[in-house]
Amino acid sequence: MEFHELLTFIELEENRIKNYFDSYSDTEKQILGQTVKLTEELGELCNEILAHNSLQRKQKLEIHNKENLPEEFADVIITALILAKTLDVDIIKALEKKIEKVNKRYE
Repeated sequence: MEFHELLTFIELEENRIKNYFDSYSDTEKQILGQTVKLTEELGELCNEILAHNSLQRKQKLEIHNKENLPEEFADVIITALILAKTLDVDIIKALEKKIEKVNKRYE
């Protein structure tokens, strides 16, 4: 998948969310909802990482599905990109700037 394809999906998904939650016409509510959703998705990713490293209690490990880990990473990325779009963050420029900054640390 190319990054531009991901951003096209983000646009589509943001519109789906707006249509589904039509009560979220207020941008502040959208931002708050997406921030809480990002926190939820990050928690689910942390749960999967704990299970991946067998650091969950036995009952959770017995029902754990190892296939969930990649999907939880994807959920965090998608949710973060939707939030960035709602906040009018040019994610490509932000990534380029950040990568440049990180690369300078090692020069």
